[in-house]
Amino acid sequence: MAPRPHWKGYLKLSLVTCPVQMTPATSENEKVRFRTLNRTTDNPVVSEYVDSVTGKKLADADEVKGYEIGENEYVMLEDAELENVALESTKTIEIEKFVPRDAIEWVWLDTPYYLSVEEPVGHEAFSVIRDAMAAEGMVGVSRLVISRRERAVMLEPRGKGIVLWTLRYGDEVRDRSEYFAGIGEVESEPDLERLVDEFIKVETKHWSPTMFADPVQKKLLEMIEIRRKQQVPGRIRTKAVQPSPTSGKVVNIMDALKKSIAEESGKGKRAN
Repeated sequence: MAPRPHWKGYLKLSLVTCPVQMTPATSENEKVRFRTLNRTTDNPVVSEYVDSVTGKKLADADEVKGYEIGENEYVMLEDAELENVALESTKTIEIEKFVPRDAIEWVWLDTPYYLSVEEPVGHEAFSVIRDAMAAEGMVGVSRLVISRRERAVMLEPRGKGIVLWTLRYGDEVRDRSEYFAGIGEVESEPDLERLVDEFIKVETKHWSPTMFADPVQKKLLEMIEIRRKQQVPGRIRTKAVQPSPTSGKVVNIMDALKKSIAEESGKGKRAN
């Protein structure tokens, strides 16, 4: 069953408008999550706000958002004031401009969503907008309010639908040149480059999501299953992680690559 839409509204390009719905493209529902319990009663515990000075519990009506402008100095804003910020883009994704897809680098992409047609009546308009962007190799740029915050968004045609990416703002992305400045220019040996190329060819595989799985998730599920069967209090004993042995010697890259290529080639021959 498809998950419920995260947002419903309209996609608009000039005079063309269609109803759409937006659903997160990724999910963490399968992740193991824990509740904090009272050890003596086995009851779940709840968190509550308390005054950091008086220690007294705070009533819901007394909660207010504050922006710190100095030590112990805050500007307070009510929820109604925050909700009225950038209300124009809460229900309509109006494509304001187009840019080549490769003009927006990966570092600007934040969270992906699937954008699809909500009603059959909007199929034609949706398809026209999607196909026009795909034909020109362009993506649309717009704005949308998500969780009370206006975000810049990128709309990228993908198959029958559109992937909407929220974008990071300029002050959220660090200049990579500051971090790469210390990397010097080194002329590699031709033989070494050849070995690296050969190693890459040996290790090249078709991408599949099954290539990687969360090892911690698997171990947690195994521990939970053991505890479920035991149905008794106590701790699950786990083996300590052993540190990898190190020789203290500098590894020769060329020798290591030759060894790796030989091992991988041997595996391929045995598999055949």
